[in-house]
Amino acid sequence: MTGWGTGRVLRDRDAGLYLSGVVVSGFGTTAMWLVAGVWVKSLTGSDSLAALTVFALWAPVLAGPALGALADRLPRRPLLVGVGLLMAGLLPVLLLLDSADRVWLLFAVLLVYGICGALHDAAEAALVPQVVDGRLLGDFNGLRLTANESMKLLAPPVGAALFVRFGGASVALLDAVTFALAAVIFARLRVREEPPGRAAAGTAAGTGGFASVREGARQLWDSPVLRPLVSAGAAVMFLAGLNGAVIYAVADAVLGHAPTYVGVLYAVQGAGSVLSGLAAGPLLRRMPERVFAGAGTALFALGVAGRALPYDAVALVCSAVIGAGLPCVLIAALTAVQREVPNAVLGRAAATANTLVFVPNALALALGAGLVAFVDVRVLLPALTVAGLAIALLLAAAPPHGGGDRSHGPPPPPHRAHP
Repeated sequence: MTGWGTGRVLRDRDAGLYLSGVVVSGFGTTAMWLVAGVWVKSLTGSDSLAALTVFALWAPVLAGPALGALADRLPRRPLLVGVGLLMAGLLPVLLLLDSADRVWLLFAVLLVYGICGALHDAAEAALVPQVVDGRLLGDFNGLRLTANESMKLLAPPVGAALFVRFGGASVALLDAVTFALAAVIFARLRVREEPPGRAAAGTAAGTGGFASVREGARQLWDSPVLRPLVSAGAAVMFLAGLNGAVIYAVADAVLGHAPTYVGVLYAVQGAGSVLSGLAAGPLLRRMPERVFAGAGTALFALGVAGRALPYDAVALVCSAVIGAGLPCVLIAALTAVQREVPNAVLGRAAATANTLVFVPNALALALGAGLVAFVDVRVLLPALTVAGLAIALLLAAAPPHGGGDRSHGPPPPPHRAHP
């Protein structure tokens, strides 16, 4: 079922290059994100400072709409190349990090890292519809997720091994090399972009200040296709954050294992996400985005319910089910945004969607850490299941509108440059 769309994406020169860039940069990024906290912990002995590395990386997501507006005002392919070269040049600064009193260098680099990541994601989301045939957007987004999840399985052990053998600076250099390689790959894309000024003509993209930033949110809110998908994505990611916060309690109180067993559960979950990414394109050609998102949400909710049972086999199956279901709403929302939003404002719309979807996840992680101290995990997990199934039913019951059901028709041709 996955062969037709996957084969066409992989045979397309530019789509293949794009995925190669995602794989290369994703490998270095995943390794660096893991090692950053370990590096700080080893230098300072502080758990709180180690945890702050994740916050430094995620904090710029709050500025996603503004960074997306910036991405809409710049040529997107050169922006991807420039971001890669900037990070390739900045990461070697961490060679100077050799003591606790210089740990501020890492936090400064991580903050820039997060800003560049938000810019990169906005520019990439906006450029993809000009590179990939519109009928293959679901396949491409699914393969992109598969590539990212595969890197999450491969990069952590490599990063950990490098850190143990050579120290954190070796991982920073590895990440710098992957950024440089990704920049070279993105530079080879053959895509003809409209100049930002001309693309903004006749739209609010030419509006300055706060109105320009707000335009991304308006595109999402005014669309009967995008509003329920992005809202559902935010709600599901909030539930996913609560589920992630209680996973150590599942390993300990429910399954009776040491905390290290969480790594096994996450590995199986990642494998489920890989399979989900491969199946996303064919399924999105057969059903509207809202139905695909609702089915994935129901899978996620059922997987969460099974984690309350004290059986290892059930826990592993449920981790795979969670991994398969959770990405569906994210892939559906991103694909719908790329189909529905005009190119001139697509960067800020995609960045705003990312902010709305992923900030609740971070908040839920903090809330869940407090809840698990007061609420038995066997009570909390069924409650999350009920909430997830309610979201799935709301998506399934939503009336069909426009783009979600037009997605099977012929798309406009992509804007390509001649070889």
